[in-house]
Amino acid sequence: MTITSPMKNRIYAALIAGCLSSVAFAQASDPAAAPVTHADRKAAKEQSKADKKASVAQAKADKKKTDAQADADKANADASLKDAKKQ
Repeated sequence: MTITSPMKNRIYAALIAGCLSSVAFAQASDPAAAPVTHADRKAAKEQSKADKKASVAQAKADKKKTDAQADADKANADASLKDAKKQ
């Protein structure tokens, strides 16, 4: 049996329809598409608070590191100046 062009087109159309229906089913069963519950909103709010605290802590640590580096650079510059004056 040979497959004619119209038969190929029907086979391709059936395959594409099958793929599209699979995608539609996957999207319909996606948990992210489920309605947001009170618990979900509360968890998102707590996560937001935790993220903000982490950001503040990181900023403080970065500032401390920058200040320490600036102090070290100043000490190094002072030492270099003293060495230059001795020579």
